[in-house]
Amino acid sequence: MSTQKDFRFLAIALILMSRPCFPESSPTRQQEIAAHKAQAHEFLKEKRPDLAISQFRALVALDPNDSDARANLGVLLFFQSDYANAIPLLRAALKIHPTPWKLQALLGMAEKRTGDGNSARTDLEEAFPKLQEPKIRVETGMELIELYSSTGDLEKAGVTAGALRRLEPTNLDVLYAAYRIYSDLAGEAMLSVSMVAPKSARMHQIMAHELARQGRTTEAIANYREAIKIDPNVPGLHYELAEMLNSSQVDSERAEAEAEYKAALAANQFDEKSECRLGDIATRKGDLEEAAEHYSRAVQIQPNDPDANSGLAKALMQTNQPQKAESLLERAVQLDPTSAVAHYRLSTLYRQIGRTDDAKLQLEEFQKYKAMKDKLRDIYRDMRLEPAKEDEDSAASQK
Repeated sequence: MSTQKDFRFLAIALILMSRPCFPESSPTRQQEIAAHKAQAHEFLKEKRPDLAISQFRALVALDPNDSDARANLGVLLFFQSDYANAIPLLRAALKIHPTPWKLQALLGMAEKRTGDGNSARTDLEEAFPKLQEPKIRVETGMELIELYSSTGDLEKAGVTAGALRRLEPTNLDVLYAAYRIYSDLAGEAMLSVSMVAPKSARMHQIMAHELARQGRTTEAIANYREAIKIDPNVPGLHYELAEMLNSSQVDSERAEAEAEYKAALAANQFDEKSECRLGDIATRKGDLEEAAEHYSRAVQIQPNDPDANSGLAKALMQTNQPQKAESLLERAVQLDPTSAVAHYRLSTLYRQIGRTDDAKLQLEEFQKYKAMKDKLRDIYRDMRLEPAKEDEDSAASQK
């Protein structure tokens, strides 16, 4: 377990308290208790849990109501994989002091390992939102995800995975768990649609999406066309078909993309992504005025879209309006620090206005993120999947 050391000594140190256990007992017994506690502390400092266990056993024998000794003994037994004996000790300690959430998390994990899934789920669910330390919270969340997945409760597993991704966005185990859950959810939804409405526009849209991911563009386009024949008013259909056409290697299909983006806007005047794509097309045609109009509407609809800000900035740069473009590009890299496109354009702009040091820094950022995306594209190619459509693919297209 990745967080064993964190739990083992941090949790124990938190639980240990120095309070008299026998206020009416003889000095000899009090001294004996104090000696066992001192020795237990010493063994914990020396990271000798095996020896500390014997001291805590002695304390529990002297005073069965000492919740601190029970808690510490339960924690130590847990990390010795003695879950069956740890459980009653942890439960007894929590009855007296119900708010040490680390203890409740450990109890849930022990219950899970002994096959008591219902009790484990109850304890882990109660502890999870209360835990403050990231490592322990991640461990608890991952245990919950396993429990949810084993019972087919994918929605709760997805919610938990989302919480863990926000907590540790670069944790590979969390990312993999999220990938598996979201993939299973997608598969479950696709199966449900295929059973409810196998010949519907939505079914063809799903098929098109899956085919597009596999790089089977021609078949994906055919399914999008079929979906539009069945119901041209399904939200997103025209835009998704336009995206496929726009990335096609066939000139006639690329030319058709513009009409589909316009159809998407006709169905939804707030389709900001279609406005951006029409801006891209106008830019390629050299119609900078039309491009600026589309990008401006996109920024108005969605001010926090880095692509819209970057696209409008490019149109302004090409019409000699560097000051307006500068703020838009700075906003774009703030919104998406990984955007190679925005970094390249900002580098070009800084160079034009004489900010050479800043231009150099932005160029370095561009090269870093472009290299990362090139590697990602290679991975997608090896997997025979299509990467998400980018605004532009190379440094040459940023100029």
